[in-house]
Amino acid sequence: MEEAGGAGTRAEILSLIVADGPITALDLADRLGLAAAGVRRHLSCLLAAGQIEDHEVPVAERGRGRPSRHFVATDRAHTALASGGDALAVELLGYLAEMVGDQALRDFAAARARDFEERYAASVATAGPGVAARARALVAALTRDGYAASLRPGPRAPSMQLCQGHCPVQAVARHFPQLCEEETAAISRMLGVHVQRLATLASGEHVCTTCVPLAPAASGPTAQRQPATQGA
Repeated sequence: MEEAGGAGTRAEILSLIVADGPITALDLADRLGLAAAGVRRHLSCLLAAGQIEDHEVPVAERGRGRPSRHFVATDRAHTALASGGDALAVELLGYLAEMVGDQALRDFAAARARDFEERYAASVATAGPGVAARARALVAALTRDGYAASLRPGPRAPSMQLCQGHCPVQAVARHFPQLCEEETAAISRMLGVHVQRLATLASGEHVCTTCVPLAPAASGPTAQRQPATQGA
């Protein structure tokens, strides 16, 4: 029988894994104020349901002794979080490209990115000129809209990684990576630096990751476009 509040607790755990994975049972327990044993029971249920999976953390990130298990959300979990209509959207965009041409698809992606930029530009602008402050403002705004966004240390100093644990167009972007390329360009314009997308949900990664340098490049804030196979 389902324990009282069990489904709700599992939903909280899954939300944290989507936003902050890879993450351990102990980290989840600390974040939620729960006993580690109870969290592990919920994790076992999520594993059995195919909503999370083990994620191998690079050796450099591990401490001494037996490595802790880290968890990330699966494609099934992201699909469950996505809005309906994905199949129709893929069909419509495919029809647009076939009948009008690939440039029409790029124009659509660019128009969508402009809407994305207009939605968040004001929040970012109020944070001031600092890249880190603007990135924090963007993450807060994206999280409010369900992107499960977060900031993490970057692979090279001085930089950070803007992570999006959920994407509302993930299934569509798998077929049409132009959507992600234009979104990356919009992020670059808002932050005022040359950003680079490192990983995407659409290409099978557990999170969309964008590298954000903390100082403007001499050449100006133009986002680096990724190959069409990357998605986002």
